[in-house]
Amino acid sequence: MAPAEPRERRLDVLVAVGTAVLAIGLLLGLPPLDAADPDSAGLGASVPAPFGTAWSVLAAGLLAQSAALLAARRAPRTSLLTIAALPVVVAALAPGSSGLFGLTALPVVVAVVLVTLRVPLARLWPTLIGAAALVVVGQSVVVFVAEGPGPLAQGLAASAGQGALQAVGAVGFPLLVALLVRSRREVRAARNAEASAVGRERDALVDAAVSRERAAMARELHDIAAHHLSGIALMSAVIDRQIDTEPERAHEGVRQVREQSTAVLDDLRRLVGLLRDDTPAEQAVETVAGILDLVERARYRSDVRIDVLPGARPLADGVGPLAQLAAYRTVQEALANAAMHAPSAPCTVVVDDRDPSRVVIRVENARAVVPAVGSSPSGGNGLRGMRERADLVGASLQTGPTATGGWLVTLTLGREAPPAPDGASDGAEVVA
Repeated sequence: MAPAEPRERRLDVLVAVGTAVLAIGLLLGLPPLDAADPDSAGLGASVPAPFGTAWSVLAAGLLAQSAALLAARRAPRTSLLTIAALPVVVAALAPGSSGLFGLTALPVVVAVVLVTLRVPLARLWPTLIGAAALVVVGQSVVVFVAEGPGPLAQGLAASAGQGALQAVGAVGFPLLVALLVRSRREVRAARNAEASAVGRERDALVDAAVSRERAAMARELHDIAAHHLSGIALMSAVIDRQIDTEPERAHEGVRQVREQSTAVLDDLRRLVGLLRDDTPAEQAVETVAGILDLVERARYRSDVRIDVLPGARPLADGVGPLAQLAAYRTVQEALANAAMHAPSAPCTVVVDDRDPSRVVIRVENARAVVPAVGSSPSGGNGLRGMRERADLVGASLQTGPTATGGWLVTLTLGREAPPAPDGASDGAEVVA
């Protein structure tokens, strides 16, 4: 059983007991008040004496109506019809109770409110109409009997009119109040559901943003590790062979290893700075022009050359900063892969900036004369990172083996807007 059910059952008991206490209290208090009022001297005969036959029948009917409220949760419609039908029995058994018969409407009012709050109105209409009809019948009977002998048609009309008024007060008015309360409750529930949905959507967006940031951090970390650490590993192997035969070359290699170690520490420091909240991170903005310096730094570990085919304007003019960063990282990763998988093979980087609508960057390495020792620890993450970066900026990436057994990486970057010519260029090839 749900924890809310005992509370709701206790609430039903409190409502039933409270209705019974209020009804009996009014039944006991109204006759003395009526007797003390000098203006009601002519009406005293319609108010039953306390603990008389009519009074006792009315009290029993009120108690039975209050007891029927206990079933308002399990059988709401049956409970309402029963509570509305009991006054008809009271009117038939105690016609002299007309002065206090209006008290039988109190349990009906409570039942209408409870049932309307728990049952959809579309399914409750027949029950409400039946309850209103029973209220009209009960009030009509007691009024018709209390009027005494007289014209039948006039008596029936008067009793029916009072019965209709009693039905409006006992069924119609509490129905409107219950519908108002129910609509406010539904609006509150809809607002809570909307707030909950907005919260879940916000959490999903935050999770997606965190996942994207984690993927971006993983790409940056992989680029740093693949580029710098693979070079350090290769230089260490060369130094190990040169330390006895070529000490001067070995010392030069040690200095290069130190430079690479300092570079990787700087890059890692910037990357960690992005994850900190207390200090701003200083992130260098890499561009296509920075590829020349990247190739220059990579020459210590392999035979790398760069060919720049310039256009009529500055290099990579019209290419956005994110696209230029993607190009830089792609070349960085391609050089690291070439040094790791084909350390003895020459490698060529071509930056073709002649097309006014795009920039094409190619990195091609020949087949290694001496195969690389071991395997790459990246497990394909390098190529995956290249494709993710290309997709992020809307670039086209093609990778695959060449006819001579080497490997070719081609990245095509679209310009944000075709640049207008600002000068002539002879299109000469610049070889570094």
